[in-house]
Amino acid sequence: MELLLPLLIVVLFGLMVMQMVRQRKTMKQVQELQNDLQPGDLVMTTAGLHAKVVSTSEATLDLEIAPGVVSTWDRRVIRERLTPQEPTAAQDLGTTESPENPDSPTGPDSEK
Repeated sequence: MELLLPLLIVVLFGLMVMQMVRQRKTMKQVQELQNDLQPGDLVMTTAGLHAKVVSTSEATLDLEIAPGVVSTWDRRVIRERLTPQEPTAAQDLGTTESPENPDSPTGPDSEK
């Protein structure tokens, strides 16, 4: 019973150290990603904005957030690199399919 308190302190200290090591590893990975960005990369910012890297400098990135719309961001806001996705047929056409309403009047006798 006398060893319970020191054992609990050692376990809690060990958990804190493990958490710090994991956090440092994650920070190092993010920093490497931010330093490795090249024009043409698709990225997501910490605000959730998806954009394409247009140009880079030492501290900032120019991101294209829409066709022809470029804004300047600090490198530190880049959270992750995205992989390009294949567009679906509906996205290619710019249309979305919506289900028809079966209760809506259609046909020649709908004007009663």
